[in-house]
Amino acid sequence: MQLVDSHCHLDFPEFAGRIPSVLERMAENAVTHALCVSVTREGFPGVLALAAAHANLFASAGVHPDYPEAEEPSVAEIVRWADHPKVVAIGETGLDYYRLQGDLEWQRRRFRTHIRAARECGKPLIVHTRAAAADTLAIMAEERASDVGGVMHCFTETADVARAAMEMGFLVSFSGIVTFKNAAELKAVARSVPLARMLVETDAPYLAPVPHRGRVNEPAYVRHVAEEVARLHGVDTETVAAATTRNFFGLFRGAARFVEDSRAAA
Repeated sequence: MQLVDSHCHLDFPEFAGRIPSVLERMAENAVTHALCVSVTREGFPGVLALAAAHANLFASAGVHPDYPEAEEPSVAEIVRWADHPKVVAIGETGLDYYRLQGDLEWQRRRFRTHIRAARECGKPLIVHTRAAAADTLAIMAEERASDVGGVMHCFTETADVARAAMEMGFLVSFSGIVTFKNAAELKAVARSVPLARMLVETDAPYLAPVPHRGRVNEPAYVRHVAEEVARLHGVDTETVAAATTRNFFGLFRGAARFVEDSRAAA
């Protein structure tokens, strides 16, 4: 069995000095690769350094919508950040009307910038949306995000939103939230998403799945997400692992090329 954590933040302070043990537990749980996702311009060098130092880690390039004081990146800057073989995606980007209120036009501009950068460099998007699904989908359509595709990460929206995103060529990723007892509506959405259009993630260090809820999350725990998805779909975990791993490398083609090149050189 092979699993991939499609979204984590191993550069965060919770993992300082702990990366070797985190990688060990990944191996023990058949989690062969993980995508470390950028959220700030200041943090991007650390994300890239982690990916460059470890063959089984990849990076993204982007600035999260939760940082109103951040200096706005330009399309050219994001494209420049992404010009590295271990950077396989653009983001985390999107809209969040839950944590921030007021005039959020700057979020929408930032989102458009990331989509334009993704289209320019030909790398898929990692999209965050919370309490902003209608605007998120509208901007994705207006900016032709379907040209590059991507993933709706840590998905907590409705089946209709999932369907609309999939129609634009996006995958839908489920996190540890899907294992929570009070997540009945999300479990129903997870049943409705075909395995061929799904990824699994941790969003570590946040949202640890049952039975680790309340602890610092880590990529090894993505196994519990896959187990819950398997239960919801009435299949074994190996089937979910195979599908989501295939989907990951099919979407993030830079990661697939890197793995293929590494195998050829071995």
